Amino acid sequence: MKKLIFLLTTIALLSSCGVKVPYTNQIRDEFGLDSDEKMRQVQFFTSHTVILNQDQKSDSENTTQNGTLVSSSSSKKESIIIPAGTKCVFEDFGSKGEIRVRFELGENKIIAFATKAENTSANKRYYFDADWNAQGGPKINYGENVYKIDMLRGSPRTAHLLVVKKRLEKTKRKERVVKGMKV
Repeated sequence: MKKLIFLLTTIALLSSCGVKVPYTNQIRDEFGLDSDEKMRQVQFFTSHTVILNQDQKSDSENTTQNGTLVSSSSSKKESIIIPAGTKCVFEDFGSKGEIRVRFELGENKIIAFATKAENTSANKRYYFDADWNAQGGPKINYGENVYKIDMLRGSPRTAHLLVVKKRLEKTKRKERVVKGMKV
């Protein structure tokens, strides 16, 4: 009996959890997510890991007061890692219909996700949008800097937005026994 109760409780808990599904135009239409206000109430997630890298190098040549020539160089490397399943929030719609989301606070720290042009179905996913044809490799503006997208680690080309979708089904059951009628 205890095993049966435990099993039923486990099934009830698991069935009440939502499932992460790709955010598509079909989901947008199904739930009426056509305004900024409604979109801000939705929790988004990333499907794959995206890694942004930035290299800054500076070289300078100077002379000291006693006439010595000094050549100095410095470099700074920064990586931003957005793991698969990272939560993000809707910021706004872009000029081409893309969805712009935010992973952290900060000026212009926004990443766009857009549908691919070759897909014409209603189930268009919103994929990570970057300048894939940039000289020197794909790049993106994030914050006040330009970052190169790491194509070797993570899966940036296949990264898309996910949402949690639950299906709630309420069934109300009422049962009664009738006594019958006498003439």
